[in-house]
Amino acid sequence: EGLTIGFTNGCFDQLHPGHLWIMEQAAATCDRLIVGLNSDASTRALKGPTRPFQHEERRAAVLASLPMVDAVVVFDEKTPARLIRAVKPDRLIKGGDYKAEDVVGRKTVLARGGKVVIIPTVEGYSTTRLSQPRG
Repeated sequence: EGLTIGFTNGCFDQLHPGHLWIMEQAAATCDRLIVGLNSDASTRALKGPTRPFQHEERRAAVLASLPMVDAVVVFDEKTPARLIRAVKPDRLIKGGDYKAEDVVGRKTVLARGGKVVIIPTVEGYSTTRLSQPRG
């Protein structure tokens, strides 16, 4: 009780410095950081048949090992809306490639008096970009 709960989510397929930056900044906005992780099926539905590169168990283990992450929850849906309703976070945190008004779960969090936090992204880091052959 009295702790600020933060929530962020993603596929986190091939964790890179951009992800770590967002996690560090997200953790600084709350007392406990919960990460919603798209399952393999969810990642495939969002990113295409060749994704994910790593199975959800491995992606979850890597995220859970990060010192700023307090819990990892795998979800099967395309969006974390149901998970956000269950977790009831005080902070809904996404990277700068999102606009606050477009963040899934925004209305749920704001209705409870919470905040949507957008973390500016680090240029040049994207799993999609990193997975393309160098030319």
